Amino acid sequence: MRRYATSRYASPRRRPPPSARWHWPRATPTLAADAADPPGQVAHYGPERLVTRCVATARPVAVPNVRGEDLLRIARDEHAAALLDRAGVHSYLAVPLIARGEVLGALDLKRARNPKPFDHDDTVLAWELAGRAAVCIDNARLYRHQHDIAPTLQRSMLPTTATTSDRLRVASRYQPAGAHNEIGGDWFDVLELDDGCTALVVGDVMGSGINAAATMGRLRTATQTLTRLALCPSEVLRHLDGITTDLDPHFATCLYAVHDPARHHCRIASAGHLPPVLVPARGEPRLVEPPTGAPLGTGMPSYGTVTVGLEPGDRLVLYTDGLVETRHDDIGDRLQTLLRTLRDEPSPDRCTVEGLERTCDHLLRTLRHPGNHDDVALLVMTPCEEQAAEGDAGRGSRRRRT
Repeated sequence: MRRYATSRYASPRRRPPPSARWHWPRATPTLAADAADPPGQVAHYGPERLVTRCVATARPVAVPNVRGEDLLRIARDEHAAALLDRAGVHSYLAVPLIARGEVLGALDLKRARNPKPFDHDDTVLAWELAGRAAVCIDNARLYRHQHDIAPTLQRSMLPTTATTSDRLRVASRYQPAGAHNEIGGDWFDVLELDDGCTALVVGDVMGSGINAAATMGRLRTATQTLTRLALCPSEVLRHLDGITTDLDPHFATCLYAVHDPARHHCRIASAGHLPPVLVPARGEPRLVEPPTGAPLGTGMPSYGTVTVGLEPGDRLVLYTDGLVETRHDDIGDRLQTLLRTLRDEPSPDRCTVEGLERTCDHLLRTLRHPGNHDDVALLVMTPCEEQAAEGDAGRGSRRRRT
């Protein structure tokens, strides 16, 4: 498509004033265009058609001088052949679209207005155009394939429902990047331990797409295995750092917390991750900032653990950076916005499962923007009053709720 000005300003030496009107010519339907296979519909190619021979042999098919009987092998039916005849089609060329050794289709060319028939130079040029078009089509198909696989992979690796037990209540959310519905490497997990404690994990693998999702799956599996060893949070992160070094992509942030209902506290360690938020039953929400170690995969496994009190009625919010980070706002300001959002949340029953679910939705609705280029994982938990009253930290076997 080209644009042109009125003839009064068409001279390249004369600039049209701002008030000049620009005209955008539209494609005009032609007889040859009407004879083409309708776009968006399934086209049936019989064995007698020349384009079928082109695709089957992966070689160009040329008819320099088209005759009446040739039109029946070029067009989809007799009506289309009549339209091509009326349009004056006199030369035909079909070139296969080949990418990575696979024939994807054909470039179907017909000449009517130009009196010259297709020659060798035209065939060479068509080969070049077809090759470039085939690469573009193949890349689009590959992208679509990966784009479809990544969400399936992500969903298969994450818990799908809220976790409720006699120890705590948890609500969770995962949202892909809003701009292109792109899947990334964010994950979360909730694991019940043999000693009555519960491990809560959120992490964020660098990058997006199927590679990040696959790395996320490996780290999540490694975390579940390390949890069986009853290590302190900082030790879990130290082992994860060594594992992450051998992965690709090999950088990730992670927050690992262990809730102890008998002692009414939570031990938290961070590998370059944003701080969780403690929302007490009475008081202002505040950031819980453990000694922040380097991200996983850097080879600098020096992590510390902070202990924070967690009573029934308190809530702990764990999240990935996609919830708060934007391209144009300071991260400190955004964290303050997160605290205000939790403080002003209009929910009278925030510690029920339904209340935790509403908190997740409220945070995503308030803080996320449609054009965010990062995915987000979110966990909101609160201890159960029954378990806190009993203080029974030794019952039950380790099991994972999904």
